This record gives sequence, structure tokens and C-alpha cells, in this order.
Amino acid sequence: MIMNNKRIVVKVGTSTLTHPSGSFNLRHIESLVKVLSDIKNSGVEIVLVTSGAIGLGMAKLGLRERPKDTPTKQACAAVGQCELMNMYDRLFGDYNVTVAQVLLTKYVISDERKDNVLNALDRIISSGAVPIVNENDVVAIDELELEVGENDSLAAIVSVLVGADLLIIMSDIEGLYDKNPRDHRDAKLISRVESITDEIENYAEGAGTDLGTGGMATKIRAAKIANSHGVDMLIINGSRAENLYDVMDGKIIGTLFTSKIREE
Repeated sequence: MIMNNKRIVVKVGTSTLTHPSGSFNLRHIESLVKVLSDIKNSGVEIVLVTSGAIGLGMAKLGLRERPKDTPTKQACAAVGQCELMNMYDRLFGDYNVTVAQVLLTKYVISDERKDNVLNALDRIISSGAVPIVNENDVVAIDELELEVGENDSLAAIVSVLVGADLLIIMSDIEGLYDKNPRDHRDAKLISRVESITDEIENYAEGAGTDLGTGGMATKIRAAKIANSHGVDMLIINGSRAENLYDVMDGKIIGTLFTSKIREE
């Protein structure tokens, strides 16, 4: 059951952290940090996977549109990551929670070095700190050039590495619908997915927001990764941080992708 989870990975997207301008959405991020700190105080171990660096870097550098060329994206990521961690460090610090920055690439977590990543994450968690993980977009340019929202998959891989009970992806939508709810008023929310079929994958249409690069397709991909290794995954609306309390209390919200491996 969701309410019995002791270690969770929470992934938060750019659309939750920022306004369309790219500047911090202070109401959202302050509420998120408060709720995560409170959940941590209850005894739940938390890993936070965050997007937002490029969007914040754009705002800091005065760019109105997402850059097309890779070097500018790298520059935005470098500038924005400083802004992002400074904000997290200050806000979590208000609740006496220590944070640790962990920047990863797909190369590091797909070869023999992944043991080093796991050891570091385990020690950070056991020390009582919250690892804050992000794609290292300054050097991992493959994803920048392909415009693939890899932080969803990154969150799934991290959840597997740390042996999480649950991966929670906070999105700008309530969960997976049978149609795009932005285009179809009769779209119905799918509350539980026990098997990712071709039909389920066909439901994932369209892209994310202007600032983010992910969409529902990347979340389905993340669910496949997590579920295949025994980790349940839940998509919830990230605009209300208190939704995390509902999850911890076992209430049915969003879309839950269940792992048959875990059930066995």
C-alpha cells in the first residue's frame, strides 16, 4: 500500500517550479519544500529529482524563448542550476533539512560507475540529508539536442538505484487520461494501470509545456523502467504540494502504475 512506503523518490517538473516566464513560482516551490520536509520528519526517506535549471537560467539571462542551439542551453543550465540549488538550500534550511546536490548523466548510471552513485546516494540518505538530483545538462548534451524530457526516466532509474518503494512524478496534469484533456472535455482519468499495453501508450500524446521538454510519453517510459524493477509509480498534479499528503495517507489520486514484481 502507498501509505506504508518508507523511501520515496519525488520528481518535480519545470512547469511546477516556474512561471511561464521561467522565474520561480515561489508559492509552489515554498509549499513543496514545506510538505517534503514535513513528510521527511514523519520518518519517510526522500530523494528529490528536479527539473528547472534551463528555465531558470533563461530567466536569469533574459531569454524569452527556449534557445535552439546547444551551447546556449548549456549556459542556461549552468546558470540555472546555481539558482535552483540556492533556492532549495535556503528553503529546506528553514526547516532544518540539509540538502545535497547530485548531478548525473545517463553514462554514469549505465556503466560500472553506477555503484559509486548508489554508494553516494545511500550515504547521503543515511546521513539524514535529502539528495537533490538533476540531469547534468552542462555536459550531457545528447538530451538537449534531441529535446527529450529525460528527467522522468532519470527519476525512474534513481528510484531503482536507491530501492525506493514509490516514485511520484509531479506534473502539470492530474495523471494519465484516455484522451488529451486539454483538447477533449470528455477525457477520463485512468486511476490505475496494471500493465502498460499498446493502448496505454497510445493515450500518451502531445508534449509538455514550453519550458519543459517532457510529456506523458516520457512518463510512460519512466513507468516501464520503474515497474520492471519492482517500483510503483504515481503521476499526480504538482500544482498543489499538499497532494503529497494525500498520497502518504493512502488516498486515491492521480494515476498509479503498479509493478507486478512488487505484488509477487
